[in-house]
Amino acid sequence: MHIILDEREIETVAGRTVLEVARENGVHIPTLCHHEALEPFGACRLCMVEVNTGSGWRLVASCAYPCSEGLLVRTESDKIFHSRRNTIELLMASASQVPLIRNLAEDYGVTKPLFSMDEDDCILCGLCVRACHEIVGIGAISVINRGIDKKVGTPFAVDSMDCIGCATCVLVCPTGAIHLADIREEKLNDHSFDTAFDPASCEICGQVKLTYSLVGNHNSQNAVTESRPNESSGESRR
Repeated sequence: MHIILDEREIETVAGRTVLEVARENGVHIPTLCHHEALEPFGACRLCMVEVNTGSGWRLVASCAYPCSEGLLVRTESDKIFHSRRNTIELLMASASQVPLIRNLAEDYGVTKPLFSMDEDDCILCGLCVRACHEIVGIGAISVINRGIDKKVGTPFAVDSMDCIGCATCVLVCPTGAIHLADIREEKLNDHSFDTAFDPASCEICGQVKLTYSLVGNHNSQNAVTESRPNESSGESRR
């Protein structure tokens, strides 16, 4: 399969998105809600490009648009620039204090927001929610409410009994809205939603912080590992 990317003929395979092919060929497309380990979401609209399948050029989200034979793609144009700029202007309204957003604003010539809202490092990219569901398999958090009240939280704003304190949400957050706390504290990660578990340290290794309900399983697995004979040497692990 071949596509034409910025007037270059590129060979690819079915199932690849425009964003994936562009990055594989050294073409930069900015994103905020994309992560290689997660399914395409198309929430931030920063990765907009123009495509033409024979019926004219139109804007699409490159992270979610699949390649097809003969697809024409533009990653830079006035229409694309203004689309990305408009998105950044909206993000600046509440997240102008975030370094990542300020850098994007500088790249696209945005000097100030069109209007002001309360400061909020969360840009509702959805990465933390999707990582909790798709990677961890828990789904402890979701995007709740609508309009200006939309935020990441637990379903019905009830303290979560499902969150296991793994901090995967911290690792994927692009703006630092969720961050690691001091590892010496009882709390491993800081976020705006409430959780109902009490973190506990592993009694064997002393390092792993888990919920009390999981400590028993972790300790049992380590105890089995410690006592299991080493199959290759015939010695016990110490």
